[in-house]
Amino acid sequence: MYNSCRTIRGMKQETKDGALEVPHASAAASSESYVREVVFPSANGLSDAGRSATVALLTGGADKPYALGLAGSLISQGVAFEFIGSDEVNGPELQGTGLARFLNLRGDQRQESRLDKKVLRVLIYYARLVQYASMAKPGVFHILWNNKLEWLDRTLLLYYYRLCGKRIAFTAHNINVRQRDGNDTWLNRLTLKIQYRTVDHIFVHTERMKRELEAQFGVRNCKISVIPFGINSTVPNSALTSAEARQRLGLTWREKAVLFFGNIAPYKGLEYLVEAMGVLARAEREYRLIIVGKPKDCTAYWDQVQRLISRVGLRSNVIERIEYIPDEETEIYFKAADVLALAYTHIFQSGVLSLGYNFGLPVVASDVGSFKEDIVEGRTGFVCRPMDSEDLARAIREYFESDLYRELETRRQEIREFACERYSWTKVAAITRNVYEQLQRSR
Repeated sequence: MYNSCRTIRGMKQETKDGALEVPHASAAASSESYVREVVFPSANGLSDAGRSATVALLTGGADKPYALGLAGSLISQGVAFEFIGSDEVNGPELQGTGLARFLNLRGDQRQESRLDKKVLRVLIYYARLVQYASMAKPGVFHILWNNKLEWLDRTLLLYYYRLCGKRIAFTAHNINVRQRDGNDTWLNRLTLKIQYRTVDHIFVHTERMKRELEAQFGVRNCKISVIPFGINSTVPNSALTSAEARQRLGLTWREKAVLFFGNIAPYKGLEYLVEAMGVLARAEREYRLIIVGKPKDCTAYWDQVQRLISRVGLRSNVIERIEYIPDEETEIYFKAADVLALAYTHIFQSGVLSLGYNFGLPVVASDVGSFKEDIVEGRTGFVCRPMDSEDLARAIREYFESDLYRELETRRQEIREFACERYSWTKVAAITRNVYEQLQRSR
């Protein structure tokens, strides 16, 4: 394809240590620390690693576990790439290999910043993306997540990438997240259709997602690859024991701890879990519900859940930490809990399931999305009917009466081994690399 984009003068400047500096996108903003971005060289001195890259990973500056998991697996396959990240999405996996070049185009994303700074950051980021695409050597752009202005990412930005001669791969972690959240619109569906038809290849995580892409958006079968949702292995896992973790949360060895972890949103079905725990706690007061996470644009929903906790008499049985949990504290909750509960009403796949398995924690989940295929009854967890608090209570009770619970400390390692095989990043990298090579040949 003819490349009609001009290289913008001054976009790249070599520094004395071999790093590559990206100049300020706006002179007016040059006094802000988040405007200056540096492309770091590899630790072994191969500062020209990015020049041999055939792929650019566009992370959207979010989802560190998936982005770094994929990056590490591609490095193991010998794939050279440029990694478009942020202050948040960066890690040692990218350093010292000579295959990865980290470009911090997204910079600071702190939520406590003023609104005007947030707006400026987003505008600068888009300006950098436009500049980067005009001179980037990789011929394949792999978009892991869209950016803040999704309608722009799905339409004009994609067309611009194509105009610059890029082949585009896209990972659809959710086919239509607005449909899941109950706020779908015709504009959302239209821009999704444009995106799915404009990109050259789409990665999904389940066969059901593939069928939905074909049925709802008319995407051809040959354009879709199914890859596992790689296991979350970026969260620290120290020598902290389950007993020590339970002590930190004030749990005794007799108490039966059920964990809800992650963003709080209506599709997570937390109300069904609260009702189920209310049923269980009335019969046996040793049950404890641990709620860890932050409401995601759903204050009214969270208020309803709080009222429900009081109404079913569960208040004294609930441990809450309603805030963002740093990675280094995550293990406390997964090691203290006896089981992870995923009472979702709608989902394709879940990163929380992967995280739980990484800590060897069994799961009780509703039969939605791929959960029934992801959970081996009696070995890694139990499945219940969706939106049915009584059946959820039945499944939780069945778990606590099972050998899986009684032998939990020895079973945790078995669950980890199961997850490492089923959600292998090696499988992800092999399929992904093959697609990259096909796209590169078709340019």
